[in-house]
Amino acid sequence: MGQQEKVATSLAGAVSEEISASLTAVDAELARRYPGDPGTRQPVHTVYVPGDVFEPGTLRSWGDQALAALDEHAPDAAAFAAVLGIPEELAGPVHDRVRAKLEREPVEDLRIDFEDGYGPRPDAEEDEAAARAARLVSEAYANGTAAPYMGIRMKCMEAGVRDRGIRTTDVFLTGLMEAGGIPEGLVLTLPKVTYPEQVTAFVQLLEAFEKAHGLDAGRMGFEIQIETSQSILAADGTAAVARMIDAARGRATGLHYGTFDYSACVGVSAAYQASDHPAADHAKAVMQVAAAGTGVRVSDGSTNVLPVGPTDQVHEAWRLHYGLTRRALARAYYQGWDMHPGHLPTRYAAVYAFYREGLEPAAARLAAYVAKAGGDVMDEPATAKALSGYLLRGIDCGALDTAEVARLTGLTRADLDAFASPRRGDLTVTAP
Repeated sequence: MGQQEKVATSLAGAVSEEISASLTAVDAELARRYPGDPGTRQPVHTVYVPGDVFEPGTLRSWGDQALAALDEHAPDAAAFAAVLGIPEELAGPVHDRVRAKLEREPVEDLRIDFEDGYGPRPDAEEDEAAARAARLVSEAYANGTAAPYMGIRMKCMEAGVRDRGIRTTDVFLTGLMEAGGIPEGLVLTLPKVTYPEQVTAFVQLLEAFEKAHGLDAGRMGFEIQIETSQSILAADGTAAVARMIDAARGRATGLHYGTFDYSACVGVSAAYQASDHPAADHAKAVMQVAAAGTGVRVSDGSTNVLPVGPTDQVHEAWRLHYGLTRRALARAYYQGWDMHPGHLPTRYAAVYAFYREGLEPAAARLAAYVAKAGGDVMDEPATAKALSGYLLRGIDCGALDTAEVARLTGLTRADLDAFASPRRGDLTVTAP
């Protein structure tokens, strides 16, 4: 043992107390505005189906159509990998998991659309469709055929369609209540938000509904769809999207980028409207920074190039969709939209390849961090959080198995959760 050092201070304890007292309001504000990721599963995609098209068998139909596309245009692992450029060592595992996913859970998040995909209809017709959607969603959750997340996209809060959007939301939610209650996986999407006041108005609507049915305050959240330039940059030069999150009063669950409405809003010609356009990158970067730490998740948009027609044309569309999905994942947009059953094979192929190719390096880094083993990379707690989040997302979507992650890291699911959403001074690691 070396010589014991003398510890001396110059400040009275009252100084620390005064500083802490002066920051009490800031501490509370940080906790309110930036609670961190909710720690729940985030779907890898959202599928939109028009309100008059959705049927009890829609989810299974999408899976069957996706499997049929694979059988016709890439009948085995080698053929599928060759189309997409998947490394040979991943070809079998990715192909097998894609097929298993399409058979077991082809859609992770479904939105029954009453906005652009549905269009203007007579009030009686939309009322009927909204009531029918509520019944079918309730039945799906009751009989076990529901996607993990399901809900509707209503019309927006702009003057011309506001009353219709409010009524459709009311009819749908009332139908759910009459059929047994609000399902845990319910998701509502508010489109074409331009001003934070429109978010506040939707909060008011949900508050009124909760009060009318005796539900807990804040029971229902919603996604905000970013489809206008004004939602990114307000007239006063501020980031309007950040103010929208605040206006949601804790109810915002996601920010969804609307590829085509936003592109058109800023003047991008139709031939160049895509999720990798510089205008799209700028909007999503602002969304990402505004949402960071708030618990609100960011979703990429879609491609309108459909994998249909002869095999060469399907392969071209698949490569485009695969590339856009991989690009989004690298930029930390872990969710996107899919507009056609033929997009499902490449959605899951991109997601599974992304997580499987990084499994062993990520697991090794996390295991070394836990063991304080050192190595050629000096990781910090923030990196351990990112590594754990990466592995958890891979497990949740079916790209990885809990057992193989435990074998490679020595950590349980609970350990990964603790690293991904750490509480200060409250982290213990147990053996798997």
